[in-house]
Amino acid sequence: MLREEVDGSRPSFFTIESWRTIVEQLPSGEVLSQATIKIRVGEEEILSTGEGNGPVNAIDNALRKGLQGAFPEIATFALTDYKVRILEGRHGTDAITRVLVGTDDGDGEWTTLGVHANVIAASAMALKDALTYGLLRKGPR
Repeated sequence: MLREEVDGSRPSFFTIESWRTIVEQLPSGEVLSQATIKIRVGEEEILSTGEGNGPVNAIDNALRKGLQGAFPEIATFALTDYKVRILEGRHGTDAITRVLVGTDDGDGEWTTLGVHANVIAASAMALKDALTYGLLRKGPR
């Protein structure tokens, strides 16, 4: 946000065009989460899918899988913390949600946040910013 204020725009290595998650409970009781994400890197459009232990983990896996060819250094980024906070408690499940994502690249840690009425959308925002900031830490491309 500081770079946006100083430079007039946020650094952007990629754009998330769209995403979709599916969470399914099977008759066995097992819960499967899948995500499909459409990413733009320069002029290239990438469609990637991922699975995870929940919809946020599935989006994270799909995002990393889609970006690994353009940015192999994201393999060193590890999600270390994930926190969700309801900002307007009196609204119950219709409340604005703040998500904090902690990330580590072996050389340091950082935290990014997303705010949205939808917890998955807030999480996708925080994940995108976590990868963007990590790429900024790695230096100019």
